[in-house]
Amino acid sequence: MQAPLFIGLMSGTSMDGVDAVLASFGPQGAQIHKTHSLPMPAALRDELLALQQPGHNELARASIAALQLTELYAQACLPWTQGPEKDLLRAIGVHGQTIRHAPDQGYTLQLNAPALLAERCGVDVIADFRSRDIAAGGQGAPLVPIVHEALFRHEHGRVILNLGGIANISLLLPGQDVFGFDTGPANMLLDAWVHKHQGQSYDKNGRWANSAASDPALLDSLLSEPWFALPAPKSTGRDLFNLAWLQQHLDHVAPNGALDPAIVQSTLMDLTVHSVAQAIKPYTAQIQELIVCGGGAANPAMLKRLGDLVPMPIRSSAELGMDPQSIEALAFAWLAYAHIERIPAGLPAVTGARRATVLGACYPA
Repeated sequence: MQAPLFIGLMSGTSMDGVDAVLASFGPQGAQIHKTHSLPMPAALRDELLALQQPGHNELARASIAALQLTELYAQACLPWTQGPEKDLLRAIGVHGQTIRHAPDQGYTLQLNAPALLAERCGVDVIADFRSRDIAAGGQGAPLVPIVHEALFRHEHGRVILNLGGIANISLLLPGQDVFGFDTGPANMLLDAWVHKHQGQSYDKNGRWANSAASDPALLDSLLSEPWFALPAPKSTGRDLFNLAWLQQHLDHVAPNGALDPAIVQSTLMDLTVHSVAQAIKPYTAQIQELIVCGGGAANPAMLKRLGDLVPMPIRSSAELGMDPQSIEALAFAWLAYAHIERIPAGLPAVTGARRATVLGACYPA
């Protein structure tokens, strides 16, 4: 008898597209059956970016953007909801697009319309994965360490580094439960800066960043952000790390705008790798290798700079049979599976919650 199938959807902090994964789960672990991606329409991406900050008529605009995003999610599911896999589909796991994340104030907000997705696809939808953990006093993020454990636990110590818009790590140390936390921006500021100055959605292979040397004074200023010194558990997002935040540091270091934009791009890449290395440093004696996933796994310049800072081998998750770009979407397929099976996926060691909780809410087909 074939195992039920789950769809996982992720649009991510970078907002460059929607990744979709068709997967099943059982005693042998996770099996990815199919994957594909859809690009994010430019107008929708611009609106989602604009909604990261307070603005005119934002409640109505956010609701309309959520509906538009959900239509894109439904389109991403179409090959499977109207294909031969349909009768085996058990649920769709979808995170939505985070536009506010303030667990210290007791809330988080992801744009999504899961009832509409259930209507479009004819499949149960599991969504709203963060709020139950926040209700239990947690950060509601990161959500992926428990999935990283299911995929990558090994007899020797590993750290799993997700380089998405935000960087986060999952520490799989021998004899210890998994724990992890956000380390700071990964591609988010890099993407925003290259889009502002070159009109590109991202800096392919880190070429622009590698065309200039970093500015030590700017890097020191960026790393002085108090959030970096906070103890785990911790999480972050665009609420803090955005172009306005960067501009404050630029005004402090180079008040006359004297820094070439390529130098700033290079410094932002160094911000990513230095903040990751700083987060990993206390655990290096217990770690034998670093496994990278997320969009940053395809950035050789970033991985080279990271390799210069951490004393361990760095491998792409692709070497372990897991497409780096698909793992976050796979995580939400797994979280949907965990919700159905009543598996607590909100881990106090990761989020700081008072207790473990089953995450997500179900929107029946």
